This record gives sequence, structure tokens and C-alpha cells, in this order.
Amino acid sequence: MLTDLPNLLTLSRIGAIPVLVALVAMRHPGTDLAACLVFSAAAITDWLDGHLARARRQQSDLGRMLDPIADKLLVGATLMVLAGEGRLTGGTLFPAIVIMAREILVSGLREYLAGIRIGLPVTKLAKWKTGFQMGALGILLAGDASARLLHIGFVPITAIGGAMLWVAAVLTLLTGWDYLTAGWRHASRAMGTER
Repeated sequence: MLTDLPNLLTLSRIGAIPVLVALVAMRHPGTDLAACLVFSAAAITDWLDGHLARARRQQSDLGRMLDPIADKLLVGATLMVLAGEGRLTGGTLFPAIVIMAREILVSGLREYLAGIRIGLPVTKLAKWKTGFQMGALGILLAGDASARLLHIGFVPITAIGGAMLWVAAVLTLLTGWDYLTAGWRHASRAMGTER
């Protein structure tokens, strides 16, 4: 049901996107820090909604559909606003492209496999990928100016976020390959039975 707490948390992730984009567009260290906090809270709901759905036995087809959509919208919008504001440059733009391409590939693959009634479970490596990805994006949203705003000295926030984004991109390639090969195996079997 749409009003179950897990589904409301998932919807809050989608609702956080315009707030996040507006904060980044303001181009101020304080709003960058606020964007980081909004993104971090939204990222936590990614874990919390699934945990609550299982604990309360409120898993639903609606939740299974909305959860990956909310995740991909949040990550995609964050990557685009960072790139659009010139905060993903050179070395950090490439892993962002890899992450976006993988998200589209896996979404299409899952949609096809759902049509032949096959699901792709989330692997432990994919959970690590998500952790690095969410951490990197939160850090990149905060940016170097936030560290100075908080008077914590010069901490290379952007460099740390960029390094984490590269780790996420490598994990993205590995998990994308795993999903692609598993999907291909299932699709080949399905095509073989149709003949």
C-alpha cells in the first residue's frame, strides 16, 4: 500500500531530488553542506525502507517497483546536477558516465527478465558498490568549501569523493558484468525454450 512507511520512505527519496538540485544550484558552501545532508538522509532511506518492509512484512509489488526507480532517480539527478554545475570534471566525469550507463543497462535487463518471469537478486558486491557510490556522491555534494565552512582545516573533500567515485565505478563494472552474464544466460535459456 502506498501509505505504508517503507513506501513513504521510498517516495521521500524521490521528493528529496528537487530540494537537492535547488540547494546545489545556489552555489554556496552552506547550501552544499545542506545538499550533502539531504542526500545522506535520502541514501539512508534506501536501506531503511527495505529493512522496515521485511521487518513489518510490508513487502509489496509497488515497493519492489518504486525502490529501484527512486534509487536511480536520486543517483542520476545527483550526477547530472554535479556535472551541470561543473563539479564533475575530467577525472570524475568518466566514472559518473560508467555509473549512469550501468544503471540504464541493469534497468533494461531487469525489465526484460521480468517479462520472462526471472528476477536478478542483488549481490553483496552490488551492495558495496551502492555504499561507495552513495558515500562518494554525498562527499562530492559537500565539496571543499564545506570543509572550510566547518573550520576543519583543508581536507581534500573533492579528491576523497572523486577517489570513492572511481572505486564505485570499478565495482559498477564488475557488478554490471555479473548482471549482464546472468541475464544473458537466462535470456538464452528462454529463447531456447521458445523454439
